Amino acid sequence: MHRAKQLRPWFRLVLSLLGLFAAAYAGVQLSHPALSPGWRETAETTSPLALPALAVESLSNAKIWDDSLGDGFPACARLDSPADRENFTRWMTYLAEAAYYHASSPATGEVADCAALIRYAYRNALAAHTPAWHREAGLPFEPGFADISKYAYPRWPLGRHLFRTRPGPFAASDLENGAFGQFADARTLMMYNSFPVSRDAQAARPGDLLFFEQPEQNEPFHMILFVGRSHFQPQGADWIVYHTGDLDGKRGEVRHLQVALLMQHPDARWRPLAANPRFLGIYRLDLLR
Repeated sequence: MHRAKQLRPWFRLVLSLLGLFAAAYAGVQLSHPALSPGWRETAETTSPLALPALAVESLSNAKIWDDSLGDGFPACARLDSPADRENFTRWMTYLAEAAYYHASSPATGEVADCAALIRYAYRNALAAHTPAWHREAGLPFEPGFADISKYAYPRWPLGRHLFRTRPGPFAASDLENGAFGQFADARTLMMYNSFPVSRDAQAARPGDLLFFEQPEQNEPFHMILFVGRSHFQPQGADWIVYHTGDLDGKRGEVRHLQVALLMQHPDARWRPLAANPRFLGIYRLDLLR
């Protein structure tokens, strides 16, 4: 008992020191200035995914927010490594094809026209493809692709927003003023989220978009995703996938077709040929630029 009483003052001293350290740490936390918007983390998620944390970068770091191409996308949002670009296009083309071959509930509920198919495949290609994501997506098989390593949506530089909605180079205010959004129609995807590559269909790469304009239709702009070699078909031919949009007032459908057959489409307005004035050309996503 006597020895225990001798130790009590030391014990009290240790507790006092721990309390001082805790108070000092709390003071530092409370006095730290708010972080500038950057790779903004959010508690909101579209699914119960355990996404990797991202470092928050300040807007004062001009290099990562530089828009040297003037297309409205900052450098930190682009997929600048060959591996990330390849994995993104693999996932995007696979997801779009899967919407035809094995339409899951999430895809069926979201994909109602050509732009919705691209938005669905684009967003989910950027996600972390965890077991929880796979259960929710309801895909027919695990394709074995790696995820992109730079970020995982929705924890990426532009928050929950994916698509540029207006012209102009990137400015810091664009993060808050509506210059980016979660929605984009076919025209917006062509004008502000991709760049022209060629009017020769042979120049298309997997993940490229083929745009058409049919002025007589209610929704004149239409797009088709170039898949290249199919993830589902054994033939070595190049394939495309697209959504028809509404057909005579009825809900349309996803279609999958060999490029060679598209070239011979019975309606010449839909042939991706340079001689066809309705064909606007092949475009590549700014994300891959």
